[in-house]
Order: sequence, then structure tokens, then C-alpha cells
Amino acid sequence: MSVLRNFIIYFFITLFYIPATSQKKSFTEKDLLKLYNQATTNLHNEDYEKSLIQSRLLLNHSLLCQNNNLIARAYNTIAANFDGISEPDKALFYYQKSLIYAEKSNNLELQNWLYNNIGNIYCFDKKKYEKGISYYIKSLYYSRAINDSSQVFLTKLNIAWAYFDIGRFSEGYPYLKHINKYNDKYGIETTAAVINMLNGMYYSYKRDNQKADYSFNKGIENAIKYDEKTDLSYIYQEYSKFLSKNKNFEAAYKNLSSFQQLNDELNLEDKAKKAKIAGINLEIDEYKREIDKMGIESKKREKLFHSESARKNKMTTIILSLFLISLILFYFFYQNTKLKQKNRIKDIQNKIHQNIINASIDGQESERKKVALFLHDTISASLSSAGMHLNVFLSQHDSLPAEITKTKLILDETHDKVRDLSHDLIPTLLARFGLLYALDDLCEKYSNSTLHFEYKNTIPIKKRYTEKFETRLYFIISELLNNIIKHSHANKAEVSLIENNNEMIIEITDNGKGFDTNKFNFVEGFGLNQIKARINNLNGQFDVKSKINEGTSINISVPLNS
Repeated sequence: MSVLRNFIIYFFITLFYIPATSQKKSFTEKDLLKLYNQATTNLHNEDYEKSLIQSRLLLNHSLLCQNNNLIARAYNTIAANFDGISEPDKALFYYQKSLIYAEKSNNLELQNWLYNNIGNIYCFDKKKYEKGISYYIKSLYYSRAINDSSQVFLTKLNIAWAYFDIGRFSEGYPYLKHINKYNDKYGIETTAAVINMLNGMYYSYKRDNQKADYSFNKGIENAIKYDEKTDLSYIYQEYSKFLSKNKNFEAAYKNLSSFQQLNDELNLEDKAKKAKIAGINLEIDEYKREIDKMGIESKKREKLFHSESARKNKMTTIILSLFLISLILFYFFYQNTKLKQKNRIKDIQNKIHQNIINASIDGQESERKKVALFLHDTISASLSSAGMHLNVFLSQHDSLPAEITKTKLILDETHDKVRDLSHDLIPTLLARFGLLYALDDLCEKYSNSTLHFEYKNTIPIKKRYTEKFETRLYFIISELLNNIIKHSHANKAEVSLIENNNEMIIEITDNGKGFDTNKFNFVEGFGLNQIKARINNLNGQFDVKSKINEGTSINISVPLNS
């Protein structure tokens, strides 16, 4: 008793002394990894006392330096110790704690182990197979993510076992098929007996009694060979069920007795193991409270740290904001000065550009008029004169060569073409009778059986304007009517003219397919940009309204004194 008493006192001293002294000693990451390896080694050697104390020390310092990876490893080792001393509830609690930090540190390998270990507790200890299988499936995902084929093999073995335990053999069989296929490659001594048992269970389900009997006996042989007592107890139990199902009650009873005897031995071993760590068992709840207290204190420190960081960040943000506002104000003041200067330069450039456009349009119209007059007064007159002389010659001769007749036809045709070109450049009707007559004639000329142009004019038809004004408006409207013919697919269009407040207002509408006005600047084929420039040259306004499948409406207003 005195030995046990002294151990408990030592444990208490160690339990409360380490947090106080640990604050004084600074552990590097290398020191903590060394401590982790020592705790893991002691765990594997079933020296749970040392392993738990080392794990708690590891956790304390990992929390202080906020190393999520080491925190996760510490919690995992603590959980594994509780698992080893048959405390599944505490083990599950700390496995789940470890999982939180493993996810934060993106430790895929550790997440793989944790999901598998949690699955084991749910299936083997709590008998909650559905939940356990869901954790195995997650473990399988991480095994594949880290390309650990051996772990994939072991996890699939656990999944097959879980499904077989609850009689869902068809769902477990694909996993059994995998482990049978890769047993030679990834199977180990500790899995040989279990694989034989699972095959025996499946063959029993399929009523293949010969293969089932062989598999169970092979499993018993391997379990004895590799000293796997726990697996052997499971095999005796399952073999007993198989024999009983097949009414071999004597052999079934024999195997059930072997199971009971082996199970008693395992329970005695488990009790001996617990007795070995009596001090830990007496104070295990205190240990858990201390570990939980570390987690709570760590969260408080983290919260305080974030609060202080937030305060500092707020102050930094205010200072930076004031500095940035000063910079922005200075920048805007500087840019405003530059902008005024740029606007003055831009106004001058716009005036120059407008003058260039005006000169270009004036030049085009001047050239058009010059060419039209030359064609009409010179070329057309010369062709008419040549035709007249040829007519006189033809009237004086009865028999003429075919070439003379053909020449007469070519001359007449050329004369007609020159006359038409002259009229296109400067229509005769426009020159003689003015814009209003010319537009009426234009609508009549462009109308046909598929498209009708209706002309509406409230201005006295004999009214005349300046030659420049009439010519420019005529060709603008002519170009817009050409656009309707070429692009609109309309069957009805309307040209309307009115005078209002010393302005001429022209509206041109159609019931065609319309177009997207948001792409107005890109409609190169319509020549709308050139038309807009011409109207600007007349100091007028140009507005286009159009919707797909709803037609187009164009409004032009031009001052009469332009």
C-alpha cells in the first residue's frame, strides 16, 4: 500500500508541478517533437503512465506556442492512451479534439488515422456500426489522398468486417473482394487471421459450407501461429455460429467454450494492465480535467490575443486611414488642377477636330457638286453632241455597217449612265425644286411591293432653304433610307418632316427587326457614325431608339439657320 500511496503523491506533484515549471523552460519545436516521439514510444510499450504525462506536457507547450500540428498529435496520443487502457469514451473525446486541430494544420495523414480510430470505437466498443462505417469511409478518402495503399487495405478490411457484423454481406463484399485481391501485397501477419474469418463469414452467408469451414480453420491456425488472441476469440465465436447454423452442435459448443475461455483470459489480461497503472486509474478524471482546463485556458489566451490584435489593428487602420485620406485629398487637388488644364487642351482639340470634320464634309460636297456639274455640263453635253451627229449620219445612209449601229447603242447607254450618275451626285429635282420635292420623289422611288415608304410633310412643299442645307439633309436622309432597305427587313417605313421653333424636325421610323442600341458605336455597316458627324456639322441633334424585333425610330433636329 505504501508503494501505491507514494506513487499517487508523486503523480499529483508531477501533475501540478509541470504547468508551473513549464512556463519557465522554453521548449523549441525540436524539443516538442522529441517529447512526442518519447510519448509515442511509451504508448507502444504500454507504459501508459509515462506516455500520458509526456503527452500532457507536450499539449501544454503546444497550446502555448499555438502549433496546431503538435496540438493535434498531443490530443491523439492522449486519446490512444485512453484507448489502450479501455476508456473508449475518453478516447473518443480526445480523438475528436485532435481531429479539430489536424484539420486546422491540414495534416492529412493524422486525419486518416483519427477517422479510422474513431470508426473502431463506434464499431467495436459502442456497436454503432452506421456511424463507424461513415468514419471509415472518411478515413478511406484521406488514405487515397496521401496515396497510402496499405492504409486503404486496412480500412477496407474494417469496413467489410463492420458490414458483416450487421449482416449486410452484399454491401461488405466489394471491400472483401479488394482485400482478397491485394492480400499478398499489403496483408500483414496481424491481418491474416481476420481475413480468413471474414471469408468464412461470407461463405457461410453464401451457404458454401466447405469453403466456410476451411476459411474458419485457416483463421484459427493463423491466429494461433501469430499469437493474435483477440482475433482468435472472434474467430471461435463466428465459427461457433456457423457450426450451430449447420446443426453441428457438438463442435459448435466446443468452439464456443474455447471462445469463452479465451475471452476470460483476455479480460484477466486487461485487468492486469489496468492494475499496472493503478495510479492513473485513481486520478484519471483529474487528469482529464487538467487537460480540459489547458484547452479552456488556451482558448482564453487566444481570445485575448485576438482582442488585443483587433485593438492594435483598429488603431493602425485609423492612422493609415487618416494618412490615406490626406494623400487622396492631395491627389484630387493635384488631379483637379491637371484636369482643368487637360479640359482646356481638349476643348481646343475638339474645336480643331470639328473644323477638320466640317472641312472634310464641305470638301466632299464641293467635290460631289463639281463632279456632277462636270458630268452634266461637259461629259453629258459632249455625248449628246456626238449622238446628234451620229443620228444625222444615220439618217443620210440607208445601209450601214453593224459596228456603226453598235456604236450608237453604246453611246446612248453611256449617256444614260452619265446622266444617272450626275443625278445621283446632285439630283436634278433637288437642284430645281428643293428638298421637300426631292424627298417626296425619293420615298416614291424607293418604295416597292415589299417595302413602302410613307412621306409626311407639314411644311409648304415649295419652301426652299439654302443650297448647302438642302444638299446635306437630302444625303443624310437618303443614307438612312438606304440603311432601312439593306438592314431592317421592314415592310413599312415613314419619313416625317415638321418645323418647330426655327428647327426642322425629321423622324424616320420602320417596323423592321431593330438592333441593340448599346452596340450603337459598333454598327459600322450602318454608317451611323458618319451620319452623326454630318448632323453635328449642322449643329443638330441625332437620337436613335431601337429594340430587337420592334423596329427603329430615328429623330433628327436641325436649326434652320445652320
